[in-house]
Amino acid sequence: MERKKTDMKEKMGMKRPIIGYILLIAALILGIQNITVVVTVLQTVAGVLQPLILGAVIAYILNILMKKLEKIYFPKSKNRLINKTKRMVCIILSLLLVIGILGLVMGLVLPELVGAFAVIAESVPVYYEKLVAWLMTYSDKFPVIEEYINGLQLDWSQITKNLVMYATSGVGGIFNSAISVVSVVVGGIVNFVIALIFAIYLLAGKEKLSAQLKRVLAAYLSEKKRAQLAQMVAVADNTFSCFIVGQCTEAVILGSLCTIGMWILRFPYAPMTGAFIGVTALIPVAGAYLGAGVGAFMIMTVDPMKALLFLVFIVCLQQLEGNLIYPKVVGSSVGLPALWVLAAVTVGGGINGIFGMLLGVPIAATLYKLIGMDVRKKVDKQKAVAPDSEVAPAEQNN
Repeated sequence: MERKKTDMKEKMGMKRPIIGYILLIAALILGIQNITVVVTVLQTVAGVLQPLILGAVIAYILNILMKKLEKIYFPKSKNRLINKTKRMVCIILSLLLVIGILGLVMGLVLPELVGAFAVIAESVPVYYEKLVAWLMTYSDKFPVIEEYINGLQLDWSQITKNLVMYATSGVGGIFNSAISVVSVVVGGIVNFVIALIFAIYLLAGKEKLSAQLKRVLAAYLSEKKRAQLAQMVAVADNTFSCFIVGQCTEAVILGSLCTIGMWILRFPYAPMTGAFIGVTALIPVAGAYLGAGVGAFMIMTVDPMKALLFLVFIVCLQQLEGNLIYPKVVGSSVGLPALWVLAAVTVGGGINGIFGMLLGVPIAATLYKLIGMDVRKKVDKQKAVAPDSEVAPAEQNN
């Protein structure tokens, strides 16, 4: 009788996963058939939750600074007032540090970037005219060149207006009326204030929230599932935090070294180019090359030979950065081979532009580590089972 009950329980246990898989497949089929409805619902939910998502991101970034400050701010003090106000003081200091860094970037880097784009805008028409004049010298031998150039008349003022219209239209038409501008700005400020308040609450009560989350997980997940989830979260947290800190530090170092080197070698536009390379270096792999291309073009407007020497300088700086600075600053914690870094940047950029490029590497690194850990576990299990399976036939033969 007990044996029958055990068999029934085993059958029921086997049926439950199958039913779950069937329901999941049915939900996927329905979602694919009604993909427009699903996308609309997801967009609506994302719009409603946008301040909370932004607040969680702000809290995560501030938490990196806050944890370091808490280790510095009277770590062994027994004063009750200091211990009671420690968290709030470190949150405020973290906010001030972030505001100070952003202010420094806006004050020093942004004007240089604006100047760089102004130089490019002035230089492109000049070099276009020089290119046309050079091509026209060969028009006697190749008449098709003259026909093509005569048919290609570029109005640079109109092109500039079109670029401005394209840039403004991408924001959603907020420049069409003053009312829309005010509404968007006010809405953005309100969302940011809500996000900042939400981030402060998250940081102030993160231990309590963590305990509540653990209780919820304990109620709905088995101990094995909780351990797996905790491991995944720990790997993702370590990868993202190391990537954020390391990439920002590396961008500052690379931009500073580029500016100093250009000053020493007396290249023109040293602050502009260094600032641009520092900003673009936040994008892994492709960023520094983009900055180098823009810098070389600006220098070429002054002296083409110096532009060539600048490219040689950038290649040497890239070798120094790739072999010494990046491994030391970002460290091996990201642990993603160069091939997969390039793939992550390409796919992330295709999905969501620059923001996708920035997130692609840490997400890919997290998946790479988790898959590697799972593969090692399975290989170790196979190695542990293999000797037993080899010994058994030998004993049977004896």
